[in-house]
Amino acid sequence: MVIDDDRKLCRLIRDYLEPMGYETEMAHTGPEGLEKALKQNFHALILDVMLPGMDGFEVLKKLRHKSDVPVLMLTGRGEEPDRIVGLEIGADDYLPKTFSTRELLARLRAVTRRSTRKPVSDTEGTEEFVAGPLRVCPSARVALLDDQPMTLTPVEFDLLACLAQAKGRVKTREQLLDAMSDRNFDVFDRSIDVHISSCGKSWEMIRKARGSSGRFVRRATC
Repeated sequence: MVIDDDRKLCRLIRDYLEPMGYETEMAHTGPEGLEKALKQNFHALILDVMLPGMDGFEVLKKLRHKSDVPVLMLTGRGEEPDRIVGLEIGADDYLPKTFSTRELLARLRAVTRRSTRKPVSDTEGTEEFVAGPLRVCPSARVALLDDQPMTLTPVEFDLLACLAQAKGRVKTREQLLDAMSDRNFDVFDRSIDVHISSCGKSWEMIRKARGSSGRFVRRATC
């Protein structure tokens, strides 16, 4: 679904995506978009920041209380403060409104692929990683803190799983970028730093320092 008050842009996105196999719905205000997003099962949302009735940040905050649907945010000028705020409250990726249709499709495919990704190894499916009160099962894409399910975006879960599977070894920023290459990160993309920072605040298991990103301290098998 595309949530944007620019009706012409919505039609442009729809006309580009539908021949690629995407069924596209549109909403043009914040409240309308939120209501549709909560009532229907979408594979992903394309969400504008500036919306009448309720801005995109508020829509995203309310949505994340009940849904982990992948969200690709649009910002008017691609300004860094907008990107950081969106990522911190649960967006999976962002695009400036000067995007090309090819980039839009690539990023949309990346966020939907991550949200449905399955383990490729039977061995991985038998492992559960433990660090204090935190437990991560990559095969089921489940993370528990004090036995309570954690609310994570697909990007945040992938970061957590990557660190968990390192089995105590420090992972550098560049190694995390390589492990998440399906997202089309490049070496100058700072959005992953926002996700790492957000993860660190929640998990309390990730140690962040200049030149390294973090590690898990203990592993258990199922």
